Amino acid sequence: MTSNTRNPEIVRVSQKGQATIPKALREKFGIETPGEVFVYEEGDCIVIEPIPSLDELHGIHAGDHEAGEVLEKVRELKDDEQRREEERAERLRPSADENGDE
Repeated sequence: MTSNTRNPEIVRVSQKGQATIPKALREKFGIETPGEVFVYEEGDCIVIEPIPSLDELHGIHAGDHEAGEVLEKVRELKDDEQRREEERAERLRPSADENGDE
């Protein structure tokens, strides 16, 4: 059975504040269990983001690094991904002409 991860799903939050990420989303984004994710606030939303794998970090763990260098690389990758998503959303957004606006 194919599921559409674009449709909202209701997820219960336990008394301890725990929620389960739906299986289709865990599989789509490569979130392993047990595992860890980034959770942060962005605007009026709570964002749950997979932590990049070592392969996605392109070997930045190899060798000696200055303090904070790995975290900075993770932030750069996150910013790049966000920029790509914003560009994609902009391309998909109907233009004013398509809406009949002038």
